[in-house]
Amino acid sequence: MEENKRRKNNSIGLIICTIIFVLAIETVVYYLFFASNETNNITKNETIIYSSEEKQLLNGIDKIYNTVVVIEKYKMGKVVSTGSGFIYDKNGYILTNHHVINGAEEVRVILSSGNTIKATVVGSDEFADIGVLKIDKAYVKNVATLGSSEKMKIGQTVFTIGSPIDSSYAGTITKGILSGKDRMVAVSVSSKSKDWIMNVMQTDAAINPGNSGGPLCNINGEVIGINSMKIVESEIEGIGFAIPIEDAKEYADEIISGNKRKRATLGISMADLSNATAYYGVYIDYSVTSGVLVVKVAQEGACAKAGIQPGDVITKIGNINVNNVAELRYYLYKHEPGEKINITFKRMKNEYTSQITLGES
Repeated sequence: MEENKRRKNNSIGLIICTIIFVLAIETVVYYLFFASNETNNITKNETIIYSSEEKQLLNGIDKIYNTVVVIEKYKMGKVVSTGSGFIYDKNGYILTNHHVINGAEEVRVILSSGNTIKATVVGSDEFADIGVLKIDKAYVKNVATLGSSEKMKIGQTVFTIGSPIDSSYAGTITKGILSGKDRMVAVSVSSKSKDWIMNVMQTDAAINPGNSGGPLCNINGEVIGINSMKIVESEIEGIGFAIPIEDAKEYADEIISGNKRKRATLGISMADLSNATAYYGVYIDYSVTSGVLVVKVAQEGACAKAGIQPGDVITKIGNINVNNVAELRYYLYKHEPGEKINITFKRMKNEYTSQITLGES
């Protein structure tokens, strides 16, 4: 009896051990199988989150991010507006827009570190909308790399960094594509009407007030343009503009060297024909529907010497037709002071062409 009982107990023990062993094997297999799948899923998820393009973009952002600054314009000791800019030279030079710093009594910049320091206004060009600031080079930790807008193709990825609205949103990044190149956009410079044409790039990356002066970058974090303006109309979305970096750098070099470019002048005050009724005392022949109205003529100016009078309507510079003030300025500034050019204008029903020697603004 005792022997049978002992054998029975051994059999039960063996069965229990077998069950435990099987369960252990199943546990190991389960763990290896599902843990492997989970690891694979994590790897796959990481690949989806960090695609090659996104990794390139993140590296590009890291490259430029700490060079971007907030620019505060002060009047009477108070901040009246803010904009953006970026350090592009190891000596402490900062590129921004003319309109960001124009009229400032004092300018301060907020670095990516959060430090606020005073900046010196080196100079600016209102028609190029380019301004240059300078800070002590001791504060320069990173310098932006300038790229090429000319090598960019429409549809390529671009991003911007700036401080839309105010400094509370410093370091805001928006991404889009290069939507267009060589856009000829009429803007207001020296009057409320559109009196100048700029050659700019177009992007759908969000550009808001405060972004002006900040960099437009390619995916590698190289600056290809300077954000300058946005078409702000309720029915229009996703249209922003940037000045090509090649143009910006050329103007900046002139400003820093003290050789700010001199522009030709006609020696007149002028207006679009659409605004002609606002100028009393100037007789207008309303049969003329296109051109630029001469409102006043400066004594001893280029046009005065050529016999042009108030009320005349300029229709051509050289062989190029001009329909408004913006076009006239654009083509006029392609000529140098002292250069002789032909001006075609209408007086009453008659058309005249006079050669004038351009003055210097």
